[in-house]
Amino acid sequence: MKTLNLVSLVLLIVGGLNWLLVGLFEWDLVGGLFGGMDSPIAKVVYILVGLAAIYSITLFKVNK
Repeated sequence: MKTLNLVSLVLLIVGGLNWLLVGLFEWDLVGGLFGGMDSPIAKVVYILVGLAAIYSITLFKVNK
């Protein structure tokens, strides 16, 4: 389970840095590295980042 948490964290960092670059410089890092936003590899990366975000919701522990 720790491996999945680490992979999820790395993907979230990549996604966060990508949005930072989009916000500051209007440059998409993932799209730039993999041939544009519409390239199949970039789409897979975007999907993986989104799935990592959904998975990370389960890491929150609610204290009652």
